[in-house]
Amino acid sequence: MRLHGLEPAQFLRENWQKKPLLLRGAWPDWQNPVAPDDLAGLACEETMESRLVVQQGDALSVEHGPFDPGRFDTLGRSDWTLLVQGVDRIDPDVAAMIEPFRFIPDWRIDDVMVSFAAECGGVGAHFDAYDVFLVQGLGRRRWRIGQVCDADTPLLPHNDLKLLADFQPVAEYVLEPGDMLYVPPGIAHEGTALAGDGGGADEGCMTYSIGFRAPSDIELLADYTDDIVAESLAETRYTDPDLRCAINPGEIGEDAIDQMHAMVLARLQDRESFTQWLGANLSSGRHGPPDSDPDAVFHPATALMRNPESRFAYIAAGPDNVTLFVDGEAYECSGPCAEFAKRLCAASHGQLDDELLANAADRDLIEALLVSGALIPADDME
Repeated sequence: MRLHGLEPAQFLRENWQKKPLLLRGAWPDWQNPVAPDDLAGLACEETMESRLVVQQGDALSVEHGPFDPGRFDTLGRSDWTLLVQGVDRIDPDVAAMIEPFRFIPDWRIDDVMVSFAAECGGVGAHFDAYDVFLVQGLGRRRWRIGQVCDADTPLLPHNDLKLLADFQPVAEYVLEPGDMLYVPPGIAHEGTALAGDGGGADEGCMTYSIGFRAPSDIELLADYTDDIVAESLAETRYTDPDLRCAINPGEIGEDAIDQMHAMVLARLQDRESFTQWLGANLSSGRHGPPDSDPDAVFHPATALMRNPESRFAYIAAGPDNVTLFVDGEAYECSGPCAEFAKRLCAASHGQLDDELLANAADRDLIEALLVSGALIPADDME
């Protein structure tokens, strides 16, 4: 589907990582996909990442799940927010919300976080290091947009939240169900749940946050070097066959610095190794791969779909070759199999087209993805 009022090329040109955008009625015929009670149930599960933010006076406290179901009975009718990460992994209707944003590469999409807030609930004024689309699912929320922030922006002392010491709002919007607000990285914002139209707080407020990945240079360097150390079998050792007598034994000489610097750079400048690592890294989700099914067998008559927990990506390796990356694993594909891999990556998050599977050139690849859990029978998600 296409979002009402969002033209992808214009959005990327004028708003993406540049300025916020408010879209009224972005989701035609909006229906809230997750009930508040179901979200609370997810927050009680060990496999889900969840937080509870409670406001007492001017202070915000954070609790981390999984929660005991009785915890929610102790909360009042206002001033608290429940947040659950990665709901798209286990709910096909939430996973389908990602589809309209696939004019942005899949590897950039992180997950869909779902929040429920009682009246006046929120997580404080803050800024994110990534892009986010905020879809109003239930009730109403007031969003205030503030100044541009960076790593030097003063923050209040807090162990769990990055709260702005000086929030300077410049715009304010009240979102109704189906409305959407895009906020670029580094833009201060604050969301507050409002009472229902009738003045009551029974309905609550739900927001679906579609967040994007933005790896930093330090994160990439740390992860890549960890992989180099773990995977390297052959080492290059420092040598100095032309060593001369030291004038001062305490000096680390320029020749030694140059050689060891070159040794490190040689590892980092191996583009082929970096490419393979990057494909595996970017196709790995924060929650790890799905459960495998060692007994899975491909039957052409069985409708299949991509597992919402899985990440698919490919890197071209020539005119007729690609490396398919799924949940951190690499599959070398050539000829018709390469075309199948590219179409598989482009496929929607729903049931795969019968023609796509019927024309697949590599049954072994399909079965490997079934065994890994990356492909599953469509009936499993009903």
